[in-house]
Amino acid sequence: MKYSIEFRPAVLKSLKRFPKKDLVRIKKKIEELSSELPSPNTTKMKGNNPFHRIRSGNYRIIFEIHDDRVIILIVKVGHRKDVYKQLP
Repeated sequence: MKYSIEFRPAVLKSLKRFPKKDLVRIKKKIEELSSELPSPNTTKMKGNNPFHRIRSGNYRIIFEIHDDRVIILIVKVGHRKDVYKQLP
C-alpha cells in the first residue's frame, strides 16, 4: 500500500535552506518512504509520542504515520545536532 506524503508548512520553508546535494538525498529518502514504509519497530522514537525518524546522511527526517488516512506527515527535517530540539 502506497502512503501519500504531506508536509507541515514549516518543513517546506526549512527545506529551501539546505544545500542542493543534501536536498536531493532528502527528497529521495522521502520518496522511498512513501513507497516502502520501514519497520515502525526500528524508526519509532523513544517516549510517549507519535514520531518516527529516518536518517539521510547528517540529516534526520521526523514523521508521523497516520494509518487510518494512509498518510505520512513530515513534521521536521534538520541536521542531526538540533533536529530533536523543540519538536511540535
